[in-house]
Parts: sequence; structure tokens; C-alpha cells
Amino acid sequence: MSVLITEPGAVPAGEEPPDTGERHRLTAVTGLAALSLDAMASVAYGPEAIVLVLAAAGAHGLGFTLPVTLAIAGLLAVLVASYRQVIAAFPEGGGSYAVARTHLGARTSLVAAASLVLDYVLNVAVAVTAGVAALTSAFPALYGERLWLCLVVLTLLTAVNLRGIVDSARVFIVPTVVFVGSIFALIVIGLFRDEPVNTVDHASVVSSNATSVGVLLLLKAFASGCSALTGVEAIANAVPSFRVPRVKRAQRAEVALGAVLGVMLIGLSVLISRFHLQPVQGVTVLAQLADASLGHNWAFYVIQFATMILLALSANTSFGGLPVLLKLLARDNYAPHVFALKADRQVHRHGVLALAAVSAALLVFSGGDTNTLVPLFAIGVFVGFTIAQVGMVRHWRLERGPGWKGKALLNGFGAVLTGVAAIVVTASKFEEGAWLIVITLPLLVAAFETVHRAYRRIGERLGLGRIPEHPHRDRSVVIVPVSSISRLTSEALTAAASLGDEVRAVTVCYPDPEDRAQMHSLERAWTDWDPGVPLVRLASERRTLGRPIAAYVREVSAAEPATRVTVLIPETEPERLWQRLLQNQRGAVVAHAVRRETDAVICRLRFRLF
Repeated sequence: MSVLITEPGAVPAGEEPPDTGERHRLTAVTGLAALSLDAMASVAYGPEAIVLVLAAAGAHGLGFTLPVTLAIAGLLAVLVASYRQVIAAFPEGGGSYAVARTHLGARTSLVAAASLVLDYVLNVAVAVTAGVAALTSAFPALYGERLWLCLVVLTLLTAVNLRGIVDSARVFIVPTVVFVGSIFALIVIGLFRDEPVNTVDHASVVSSNATSVGVLLLLKAFASGCSALTGVEAIANAVPSFRVPRVKRAQRAEVALGAVLGVMLIGLSVLISRFHLQPVQGVTVLAQLADASLGHNWAFYVIQFATMILLALSANTSFGGLPVLLKLLARDNYAPHVFALKADRQVHRHGVLALAAVSAALLVFSGGDTNTLVPLFAIGVFVGFTIAQVGMVRHWRLERGPGWKGKALLNGFGAVLTGVAAIVVTASKFEEGAWLIVITLPLLVAAFETVHRAYRRIGERLGLGRIPEHPHRDRSVVIVPVSSISRLTSEALTAAASLGDEVRAVTVCYPDPEDRAQMHSLERAWTDWDPGVPLVRLASERRTLGRPIAAYVREVSAAEPATRVTVLIPETEPERLWQRLLQNQRGAVVAHAVRRETDAVICRLRFRLF
């Protein structure tokens, strides 16, 4: 006789290990695909944003494209290093919200959370419409249907994310690899060319009245180019979505994101300077670079198509980050607790659906054209960046571990840079729509605080955190509304007798002759049936059902204050869903009136008809 000895926690041979949900979480690679699309896709408009600002100073101003990009890449390195530390210090996720919550107080953390919420929602709207805009540029006949196309794309993204973040990551790996590979190929081939293969023959938008290159212009170009940094914080916000060891996997994904994004930004800026490109009407800078490096051939269209797909899919970053943020807000009683619930596939389903609903409203409001939303896109990101950096400075000062001064200095420098960028972008884009952020941000903070106060009042009424008195048994009266005698009536009275010490059936009588005749018929039938339960007639001058029953419940409660009153409402459960439309909804009417006007316990008995 042999005995099989296993280690604690080991799974016996032939048995499947228990599902801990890890297979529905992210690896470093799938995390990069699911949470970095926003940042990756930003290379399609980040360098262009720099060029468009510097074009105001003419060709001389465009010569500063590479230095500005290098400054942005330096800030990117600071942010990646900072968020690696945020991931380690706050493995429950939340990014700047979690940092501020711990080190800067509740109000500041709510500002960070509000900025992240705005960023995530705007990211979805901008990403979807940008992808559809690329499609309608290739097929102009679809331009009039762009709103419906945006809603279709949003619906598909929502459906994929409701299946789980791992499934969404798997779907997005291929387009991410194609996009990154094509951009790297463009950069490498372009570096080996002495002159561009093709030049775009369009009207240049370089200012004929060139201004001088001053500090303000460079700051504005830096702030505009920092739109390429949107999405860098998404991995730190969604650490719980990674597999064990979560911190290490999330840190690897963060570093990989920073490296890939930095190389692409610097490489594209080198080519812009190498080929002396200028912004032209109707053609993106990335399209010009593809023409110059690869020529106007199949490779050009691969890059354009990959860019279009990735721009549309970059909205997935929000679907990965916002539900986790809402979960943390719900945990801290700043958002409805429903956002903390998870589905079987480790999906915060209500957060996904809420994001989809708000984004759909934005798309409808803008008509599928987000020109009014784009200026707002980066403001929320910079606010969150700045708060996270300041919070990490305080973190290092309190921790005082090895090398804490250098780390605090790095974070402080990053806070200055992102803070300046936030101020410059808000000031320069204020009339173009940035005023909306200035209004919406404090409104969101006020909404969070309102929810928190409501939960605090609820907690005080429930006595949360205090030991309640011991449960005891009270005398109980169960009231059962009836209108006829049937199996449903019998089941209801049987259930009521099981619940309480005394059962009373009640029926509402109206003054109409027909109703009085039905009442007399019911009373005769009740006497013949003799269920052992009294039938109480409730007279009502008005044709209302719920109020007379609620008034009777109040009378019983007032006459017998030490008695628990329960209203048991019998209802039928039809075999088919559509057959619910055939029901008279009497149960819902009674339940609503009793709930609104009394403190009685409401019990709804479902009698299945199948």
C-alpha cells in the first residue's frame, strides 16, 4: 500500500489546479499591448504638434524640433523612472491618485483622480474619432457616416473589453507589433538615405511672417509635444491587472513602453530635421516621413493603415486603466460601490460600461469631430503627472532610504517640467476649449466629495465599525395583498405563515357597483375556502392600490409598535420573457408605495408558471 504525499498547496495528479483568476491577468507583453496603445499611437500626432508650433518661427524655428523632442524624451525618462517607483510603492494600482491619497491628502488625490477620469474619457473620444478620420480620409464617401462609424468602433471595443483585459490584449498584440515594426523600419531606412525618396507637393503652413524663437515659443512647442506622453501612467494605474509577480511585470512593461516610445519620438524627429520637412495642409508629418523614407508604395499604405488601426484601438488604454481607478475610488467611498464589483473574467464590468456610455455621449455631442476636445486632451495628464511627482518627492522624504535625495530631486525636477507644461497648455488653449477643463475638474471633485458624504451618513446610520446589539425575536405580522383566490394566493399564505406569527390578507375595495360586486364574490369565496387567515377589506374612494395598503401598514405599526410588519407581495414568473409585458404590474405598484411611505419589510414571492 503506497501513500501519495504532496506539498502543501500542491495539486494532486490528474486534477486541475484551482482557477485563481491569474490566467485572466496580464503578462508584461500583453500588458504592453493592452495599456500602451495610447502612448504608442501618440507618435502620430506628438511630433506634428511640435512642428506646427515651431512653424510660427519659419524654417529657423523648425530647426529646434530635435532639441525640443530630446527635452520631451528626457521628461519621458523621468516619468518612466518615477512610475516604476509608483508601481513598487503602490501595487494596488491607482497611479497619481494612490500617491496623492497617501502623501498629499484626500482633496489633492481627488484632483488627481478627476484629471485621470477626464483624460481617460477624452482619450476614448479622441482615439476613436482619429481612427475613423483616417478611414474617411481614405474613403471620402464615408465622411457623412463618421458618427455612426465612431459608435460602431466604440461598441466593438466595449464588447472586447467585457470579455476580459487578457482577451483585449491578445486582440491588440498584432496591430501593435505591426505599427511599432513599421515605424522602426521607417526610421532605420530613413537614416540610411541622403535625401528623401518623395517630397509632398502641398501648400506649406510655415508662417511667412516668421517670429523669433523665444523661450515662450519653445515652451509652447514643448507643452504641445508632451501630448505624446499621454498614456505613460496607464500601467501604474492598472497594476492589479497583471499576473504574479505583479510589480515586476508592470515595471518591465513600463520600462519597455518608455524605451520604445522614446526611440520612436527621437528617431522621427531626427528624420524631420534630416529631410527638412515642413507642415503642409492636408498631409500629416508621419505621412510625409513615410513618403520620404519608403516612397509612395505599399509600405507607405501599410504605415498609414497601421496608424489608423492603432489610433482607433488606443482607446483601449482607457478601458484598462479607468475601471481600476473607479474601483479604488469606490473602495475609498468616493464612487458608487458597484464599480468595485468584478465579473468572472476579472473585469470591472460597470467601469467599462460607464466609460463606454460617457464616451458615446461625447461622440454624439461632438458629432464625431473632436477638434473641440483635442486641446483638452493633455491637460488632465499633466495635472496627474505633476501631482504624482510631488507626491513621490514626499514619499522619498518620509522613507529616507538609500539614495532618497537623488530620487526626490528627480521627481521634483519632473514635477516642475510637467507643472510648467500644464500651465502653458491651459493658457495657450484656454479659448479653444481648455476653459471646459477648468470648470469640469472642480465639478468632478465636488461630485466625489458628495458621494463620500453620502456614504459617511449611511455608515453612521448603519453603525459601521461599531458592535451592534444582539439580534432578538419580535412578534411578526405578515400582510398579504390579494385580489382573487388561486394557487398563487395559497402559496403566498403558506409562505406568510412560515414567516410570521400572524397573517392577514388585505384587499382594496372601490365604490363602483362592479367593484363592490366583485368584492362580495371574493368574500363569499373566501368564507367557503376558509384558509384560516382573515380577509381585511380596505375601502378607497380613489382607484389607487398602493396607498390604501400603505396606510393600513402604518395603522398596524402605530397600533402595535413592538411588532415587526412584513408585506408579502405574491407575483407570477412567466415562462417567456416577453410574457412579462402581459402582467398588470400590481406587485411593483404596491411595493413602491409601501417602500416610500412605511418602514415595513417587503417580501416579493415569485410563483413560477413553468
